Amino acid sequence: MPRGTIFGRVIVGLLTIFALLPILWLAYSAFLPPNAALQGRIIGDGYTFDNFVKLPFDTLLRPLLLSLVLSSFVAFMQLVIALPAAYAIRNGTPALGIFLFLLSVPAELLLIPLYGLLQNLHLLNNPLALVVPFLASPFTVFLLYSGISKVPWTFVEAARLDGASNLQILTKVIAPLLRPEMTAAAVLGFAAHWNLVLYPRVVLNDSNWWTVQVALTELLRKNPNAWGTLGAAAIVTSLPILILYIIFERRVTKTLEGGLK
Repeated sequence: MPRGTIFGRVIVGLLTIFALLPILWLAYSAFLPPNAALQGRIIGDGYTFDNFVKLPFDTLLRPLLLSLVLSSFVAFMQLVIALPAAYAIRNGTPALGIFLFLLSVPAELLLIPLYGLLQNLHLLNNPLALVVPFLASPFTVFLLYSGISKVPWTFVEAARLDGASNLQILTKVIAPLLRPEMTAAAVLGFAAHWNLVLYPRVVLNDSNWWTVQVALTELLRKNPNAWGTLGAAAIVTSLPILILYIIFERRVTKTLEGGLK
């Protein structure tokens, strides 16, 4: 193996370990006795599940369920809206440039104008504020557009000769062929919405509508030194994302490698 390749792999490995250290520490601290980390007893002091037992599920369970429902609905609606949009711009119409431009705009820049728009629509402090702005995703449209561009068009033409409408072509021809891209888009859309922190904090003041990430940051604010509790809470609230990536990781990776070249 060439030296350059070995050196590159060593550097990538070291950077990966460095990036994973905070995550590994948080996961490890979840199984330590409550005060072990603060007292420096992090090795050989035994392990426990007390941090999970003592989690404030009354304040975490509702946000967890709310995030599951909202993120799943948003991911589904993004597919419903993005599929016909990608089909409409399949020939590279000028609208494609708009989607490419929107992909380059940081979401934080849209927070202030979006806040004013939600205020005018009387959606502030309303759970709809967590759904309506995310129903359309430029990234999902572009991902499905990349998939449609690789579909053999003879299938579509054959369906048209059989008298199929555009809706039937989308649902019975295009959608089955784009199953990998749609799966990857759904997983990434779910994860993006699940990980929102700043946005729900700004548009919602009612703690009854806090998402799981907001509840987690509030737990951190109230217990900044409770490493065991924070580690346990982080593991529990990360389980849906971890399960999704474990199940669909290969499909997401292949789709991104093939669809975004």
